[in-house]
Amino acid sequence: MRVANLILPSLAAFALAGAPAASAAGGGATAGGSSAAAPTSAGASTNAGAVTQPSFSGPTQGPGHCTAATSSATATSGGAGVGGGGGTNATSAALPCQHPTVPGMTARIIHGLAYAPADAPLQVQQAIWAGDRIRLKPYRVGGGHGVWNDTAYDCSGTVSYVLHAAHLINVSMDSGQMMSWGRRGAGAWMTIYTNPGHAFIEIAGIRLDTSAEGDPHPAPGSGPRWRPLLQDTGGYVARHPVGF
Repeated sequence: MRVANLILPSLAAFALAGAPAASAAGGGATAGGSSAAAPTSAGASTNAGAVTQPSFSGPTQGPGHCTAATSSATATSGGAGVGGGGGTNATSAALPCQHPTVPGMTARIIHGLAYAPADAPLQVQQAIWAGDRIRLKPYRVGGGHGVWNDTAYDCSGTVSYVLHAAHLINVSMDSGQMMSWGRRGAGAWMTIYTNPGHAFIEIAGIRLDTSAEGDPHPAPGSGPRWRPLLQDTGGYVARHPVGF
C-alpha cells in the first residue's frame, strides 16, 4: 500500500512531546543491509553530518534510576503480525525517565522499555527514545502518516516516526518507498528491513516492529513494540541512513 507525501514546512517544528501535522496523508504498508547510492526517495533526506553527533551528555538514567513502567496499552491484543488489526484507542506510553540509558553500545529492553546505549550517537538515542513514546500504541493501517503523534501506527508509520525524531527524514514513507531510501545494506547503528508489504527497524541491537514474528514473549497489543532481533530477515531489503 502506498501513501501520498506532503512536504512539512519545517523539520525543526517536530517535538517528541507534541508534534504538529505529519508529512504524509493516511495509508502505509500493513505488515513487517552497506553503502551505495545517496537517498532516492522523493522528498526524503538523510543527514550525512549526523555521524558527528555526540552521544547523550545528560545524566545516566539506567534501570536503577527509572521506576517500573506500569501503564498498559488500550489496544486489543492479537493480530500483531502481517496485516494484523488492532484497537483504535491508545494511552500515552509511560516513561519512567526521560532518557533511559545503559552503558556501552547495545540497547536493552527492560519491561518493554528500550534503554539507549550511552555510547551511541545522539540521533541513535533519539530514535530509541521516540520508539519508547509510541511503544503502547495500537496498530492501524495508515497510522502515523496523517500526523506524527497519532493515536495508532502502522509498520511504516512507526519506522517513519523514529527516523523523523532522529532528524533523518522530514517526509513519512511507506514500506515500498523505504526500499530505495538511504543506502543499501545493514547500517552500523540502524537498519530498516522492508518489502512491499511490511517494514521494521533495528536500532543498536533491538527491533521496533508491529509484527510479533520471532518474539518469544510478545508484549500485549497490536502496534509498535520493542522486540529482539530477527534471526532470519529473508524476503526483506536492508537499508540504512547515511552515516548510521
